[in-house]
Amino acid sequence: MKKNNNTKIIFYFIIYFLLFFVLIYSGIKIYEWYRDKNKNNEIAKKIKETVIVESNGKNKEEYLIDFDKLKEQNNEAIAWIKVNNTNIEYPVVKTKNNEFYLNHSFDKSENLGGWIFADYKNKFNGTDKNIVIYGHNMKDNSMFGTMQNILNPEWYNNEENTNIILKTEGKNYIYKVFSIYRIENEDYYIKTEFNNDSEFEQFLNTLKARSIRDFNMDMLESDSILTLSTCDNNNKYRVVLHAKKI
Repeated sequence: MKKNNNTKIIFYFIIYFLLFFVLIYSGIKIYEWYRDKNKNNEIAKKIKETVIVESNGKNKEEYLIDFDKLKEQNNEAIAWIKVNNTNIEYPVVKTKNNEFYLNHSFDKSENLGGWIFADYKNKFNGTDKNIVIYGHNMKDNSMFGTMQNILNPEWYNNEENTNIILKTEGKNYIYKVFSIYRIENEDYYIKTEFNNDSEFEQFLNTLKARSIRDFNMDMLESDSILTLSTCDNNNKYRVVLHAKKI
């Protein structure tokens, strides 16, 4: 009987220890998440205060980005992205892989929220057929956390929202949304290189057919597009937006 009691005591001790460990580990992770979230929000605020140059204010799309100041903070800054009626208004970075900025902030410090980054295969020299930009679906709606909005009729039925602003050094582009959808994780839609025009045309037709809304936009093999991608509330699915340069 005494042996059985000792066994129970040891068993309960192990269970309590494991629960205590899980509690401590969870607390640390929650703290790290809040710390990194707040740091990224401060970085984003500082960037906007120092690099956005206001225009005459008549058109919200007509403001300038001081890329010299932006590159002083991160020499891998390559563009600026803005999506109307979301919180997406960030500098875009690009490095030699698609992993670094998954867990590093704009200042290149480690951060669970990562940063908004372009696919390393994109060149940003005018030859890209599909510029792909990624961001985490953050629960505080930072980064690409508000990309979930694009699947709501209130968002995609507003014509103004479907104009996506992409600014690069010396260039301002408007992209018009032609496809939005939610899909199981795959790598087809992030393809950046095509063997010929026919292959690219088929690619465009596939993306257009996936859309939850028909945007009545003609797509041509001579077009170039912008793709925004984020994870859904789990890592199994992605929320995706495609827009055509106009």
